Amino acid sequence: MTNRVSYAPQDFQKKCKQAERDHETRKLAVLLDKVKKQIEDRDNPRVEAPKRALMSVTGLPGHSAIFER
Repeated sequence: MTNRVSYAPQDFQKKCKQAERDHETRKLAVLLDKVKKQIEDRDNPRVEAPKRALMSVTGLPGHSAIFER
């Protein structure tokens, strides 16, 4: 059997509130990073390279040539 540590209700409530604050702080930091990136992208637009057409696996030359011999 394991011994369980039982915290006083006040300690548990304090830990829950601290966890909520930590979570909200992390969410706010992520949101701030997103906003900063959007502002940076708006001020300095990137030149996008033209998109290449993707070749499918079946479209590769000689892919099935081994089995056709």
